[in-house]
Amino acid sequence: MWRQWWISRQSKLFLLRFLRLRAQPDEIAKGFAVGIFVGMTPLIGLHTAIAVFVAMVLGQNKIAAAMAVWISNPVTAPFLYVAQYKTGRFILDTPYISFPDQFNLESLSHFSSTLILPLCLGSFIYALLAAAVAYAIVLRIIPLLKSWRIARWPRPFKRRKV
Repeated sequence: MWRQWWISRQSKLFLLRFLRLRAQPDEIAKGFAVGIFVGMTPLIGLHTAIAVFVAMVLGQNKIAAAMAVWISNPVTAPFLYVAQYKTGRFILDTPYISFPDQFNLESLSHFSSTLILPLCLGSFIYALLAAAVAYAIVLRIIPLLKSWRIARWPRPFKRRKV
């Protein structure tokens, strides 16, 4: 039966791991905000390592930071990066990206000014906003969630041998 509901089961396990963190709500919220901030950056593949390192340097909860970087996952990343690129492009007032026919130093500088700069600016803006909102929400919701008693997931039925 649990195999049919694997998404809900994994969500419940994620919530249980988050609730069982042994730290103050402020430390968990700050670690979560660090993870959200790093997860919103375009450093694909390095999110977890960077978030854990930054949380370690700042003295915040490393597990919460590692969990929060999954805001940028294969499902959400395309939407996040497109929104970040469009926001950065709007602020910098740059044209849409056009890929060059051949790559050389000049085309690389044009590529960086039309793609990388708007994406970095947009991701920084979105990361600041998302981290601030995540910190406020997690700080308020952790004491409430820690008071909940979550029931065990039903185990598969085993037949007894007669």
